[in-house]
Amino acid sequence: MTSEGWGTPPVEPISQHYIVCGGNALAHRLVLELVDHYEVPVVVLVADRTRDHAPQIEQLPGVAAVVEYPSVTDEALRAVSVGTARGLALVEGSDQENIHAALSAQNHNPDIRIVFRMFNQRLGENIQRFLRNGAALSGSATAAPAFAAAALGRPNSVEVDGRYLHIAFDDAITSDRICMVADRIDRQDLGRIRLLPEEDGGSAEFVRLASEFGDDGPVLPGRARREPVPPAGPEEPPGGRAALQALPVEPREPISWVRRLRWRVLDALRFFTSARLRLVLLTALAAVLMSFGVLWYLNRDFGWTVYTSLLDLAGAAQPDQRADVAAGTGTGGLWQRVAQVVITICGITFAPVATAIAVEVLGSGRRGLPRNPGAGTRDHVIVVGLGNVGTRVATQLHELGVPVVCMERDPQARGIAAVRALGIPVVLGDGPFEEQLRRARLRHSRAVVAVSGDDATNLEAALEARHGNPEVRVVMRLFDDDFAAHVYRTLDNAASRSVSYLAAPAFAAALMGSEVRGTLSVFRHVLLIADLTVEDGSGLIGLNRHDLEDPGGVRVIAVRPARTGHLQWNVPDRTRRLAPGDRIVVAATRSGLARLTTVLVEDGGEQVTANG
Repeated sequence: MTSEGWGTPPVEPISQHYIVCGGNALAHRLVLELVDHYEVPVVVLVADRTRDHAPQIEQLPGVAAVVEYPSVTDEALRAVSVGTARGLALVEGSDQENIHAALSAQNHNPDIRIVFRMFNQRLGENIQRFLRNGAALSGSATAAPAFAAAALGRPNSVEVDGRYLHIAFDDAITSDRICMVADRIDRQDLGRIRLLPEEDGGSAEFVRLASEFGDDGPVLPGRARREPVPPAGPEEPPGGRAALQALPVEPREPISWVRRLRWRVLDALRFFTSARLRLVLLTALAAVLMSFGVLWYLNRDFGWTVYTSLLDLAGAAQPDQRADVAAGTGTGGLWQRVAQVVITICGITFAPVATAIAVEVLGSGRRGLPRNPGAGTRDHVIVVGLGNVGTRVATQLHELGVPVVCMERDPQARGIAAVRALGIPVVLGDGPFEEQLRRARLRHSRAVVAVSGDDATNLEAALEARHGNPEVRVVMRLFDDDFAAHVYRTLDNAASRSVSYLAAPAFAAALMGSEVRGTLSVFRHVLLIADLTVEDGSGLIGLNRHDLEDPGGVRVIAVRPARTGHLQWNVPDRTRRLAPGDRIVVAATRSGLARLTTVLVEDGGEQVTANG
């Protein structure tokens, strides 16, 4: 690896390489993906080689060069030989800067594959139309479902043609599973997990037969009589398994209208938290009820009494005139007038409180206005940090019908306006986490999701949350894998996720030309759901499932033959060979998808691999 000075092109001429622009955590993981799994030459363009993850990137074996430029300009692109590069990944900078750099790169090299990070996904989809060979991805959008699902204690899902794929563990695995995705799961030692084990062939059928034949055991293929199946060896312990399953719809979090009404009532009760105020209001209420009883006793007409009392309570009483009383045309006797006076005076006490409640309820519903967590906030998720990831997580939880409260120390954070527009309460301030979490009503929350950009800050928030509510579920954004392993061993009811670890495989696959539909988390491990189309000249032509699948790497979960036009799940025919126009959906590990992507491709009669 060579390390070049600012403004200096690579020392040695280079071509057929891949360029990564950025020095953040996502760039670090992406470079690792490219050099470890795809084994392609990588040139990295950083703004400052002494900051962020640039020093670690510079030490990675397999990196051809690290070039330093303050921004991705035409001069910087020429310095990294964009004209002879095969791919360019823009994973740092604002949406506007990445769009400008992508268009500039296409002018230098019309055939280059461009993958750029965009927070505004809709804008990214529109920009893709201006690129001959480009894809816009959002790292936060890729990772957010895993964080939201971890907060709810359920697996995240990936939508493929109307089915929602998710991972079920142990007892939650049903007989209609698509394939096994992991075994040897030990929550105290996550390094023992084996992904995509080769066990669907015979064992799944044995389990089915065992349930049919009872205690005598299943019938083994090729045997004339029933014989017990030998017990599993020590390498396959009972339990600790995960399987890929499908849901017809994405489940929303069920919250009944009764619970929502109770939350509203509790919100209203926060106006009566002062002991003196409660005493005044209770005294006034007792006086109103006594006066109401007097009016009812005198009139013997319940409906008319209610009508008169409400008008008096609102201050609309019409006092009797002396002349009317002398003429005998007044509304009633002395006691009725006394009762109406009492009700009217008490109405002066109730009116400001009722007005405050109405203004708060109506005003908090206006889009974009600040809203504090109410006293009735219950069973909610607290999201700490409103960067790109935190905003996505809060939005997704809100769409699932889950109450959310956000915490942010920076009043200028870009996500504040977005979540306030959805009516999500935000706790702002730079005070201690203990106080901020108390304001966010930690004691009544179901989970805390700490997704700031700093591991130590996220751990501090999680520990303070666990101290304030020992039963709360904590989900942390952690980059360091060893750090995360210690967290799993130390904290119960806790989970950690890494945005860069979840997003980098999708960016790498997109850079190599694959379409990744989403990522599924098996604790800290990642499975990719990828959609591949067999095109003319592709090395996939003529291969069958036996050729494509390999233990620990790839499972074919659906096939769409070109002639039918719809996906077939769990296709039993493993010998059918792929033809041009076919489409396959695979579940793969990062290395498995890399091997599948680098299948030999015929290009003008010459076979070349993905690394040229």
